[in-house]
Amino acid sequence: MTRLLPVVLLLASLLAAAQPSAPTDAFTVNGKIKTPRTFRLSDLQKFNTFNLADISITNHKGEVHGTAKNLSGVLLRDILQTIPLDTDNPKDFSAYYFVCRASDGYKVVYSWNELFNTHTGNSVYIVTAKGQQPAEELDETILMVSAQDIRTGRRYLKNLQTIYVGRVED
Repeated sequence: MTRLLPVVLLLASLLAAAQPSAPTDAFTVNGKIKTPRTFRLSDLQKFNTFNLADISITNHKGEVHGTAKNLSGVLLRDILQTIPLDTDNPKDFSAYYFVCRASDGYKVVYSWNELFNTHTGNSVYIVTAKGQQPAEELDETILMVSAQDIRTGRRYLKNLQTIYVGRVED
């Protein structure tokens, strides 16, 4: 019986890891900012919405695992621009980063420069509709996608829950 215990524990942990993340209807931005803020799906309607081309979702090897079709979304950068960092000195901005976390704990990281100072920032979206369905009706409610990534699945985040704003310290 004691030899089976490790096998049972391993199977239980694999099953727990395979559980889908809980749908979200809001996400909170907190950390090294002046005031934490929560965004509900309805708040995203205040931002410019973009229609995206179909995006192939690939794994770390570049293998296609599916296609996200007919997406609409708002730029993550546009949302983050509304939140003042805890510094007023623009020279400090390069030390900031954003950890986007799903309800299942999956994390995606962007640097301030990546979002605000490269073309990547023009292609990181919070999805507001997929196909003909608005985000509120999707199983994976708040989706994030980095449309220009080579391996899109690495930063295809389902059920966004929080964005932590951090700062690299010396």
